Amino acid sequence: MAESHSIHRPTLEERAAEYERDMTLSATVSYHGAPFCGFAKQPGQLTVQGEIEQALSLLFRRDVAVVCSGRTDAGVHARAQVISFDVDEAELRDRTLDSLCRSLNALTHDAISVRNVERRPRGFSARFDAQWREYRYRICNRDVAPVFARDLSWHVKQPLDVTAMETAASFLIGEHDFKSFCMAASAEGKPTCRNVHEISFFEEEICGEPMLVIKVVGNAFLHSMVRTIVGTLVTVGRGQRAPEWVCDVLEARDRTAAGENAPACGLMFWHVEY
Repeated sequence: MAESHSIHRPTLEERAAEYERDMTLSATVSYHGAPFCGFAKQPGQLTVQGEIEQALSLLFRRDVAVVCSGRTDAGVHARAQVISFDVDEAELRDRTLDSLCRSLNALTHDAISVRNVERRPRGFSARFDAQWREYRYRICNRDVAPVFARDLSWHVKQPLDVTAMETAASFLIGEHDFKSFCMAASAEGKPTCRNVHEISFFEEEICGEPMLVIKVVGNAFLHSMVRTIVGTLVTVGRGQRAPEWVCDVLEARDRTAAGENAPACGLMFWHVEY
């Protein structure tokens, strides 16, 4: 097991003391990742954060910064992303949380759906107060490419040995240094230990098209970590590597030791627990 590296996370009380606004709100947001260059705001690019912050600035006539529970890369989808932001009581005087939700849906990109807006304890952070996060990755493992789930899955024609993938995944459970499983540039000078609680496999259908789903649950994730885990497990499933190879990948602490980065379209941010 890797050595545990503690990261100071400001407490709710510490955050509340620094906030200038009266209250904190959260919103649960779904989005289809294809049109966006990821969640995080980038100059001159269409992003989920940029769309939401622009909508909030129009509604409140000032800049409103949002914090998300987990950043997603370009092309990655979200079923239940959570964001938090701060407002004043006076700014909500003429609107309810339901009407704010409707306004956000009217002002953001069609690929974004704001499911609800809730009041939270002052100083709540969608990022720092999250206990664990769940991602799901879909693979269409059949000769014929999917039609309805094309934008939501990775088409892998070659038959996969799911039993071998399950064995390989077992070596990733627990706290480890996942430096081999993240973008090399993003790992420089930063702690790369994470705790993966679960990696499980099951089947489901989308409009009659069978999918292999890989569920990954952890306390937090590094840049492209889930996609690299999936790509590494697929390498094992194809019979190109033995399941025990994953131990060598972890030990290497080098991105080049792991498998390919699975396509973004198959990944969905599924759930976050507080």
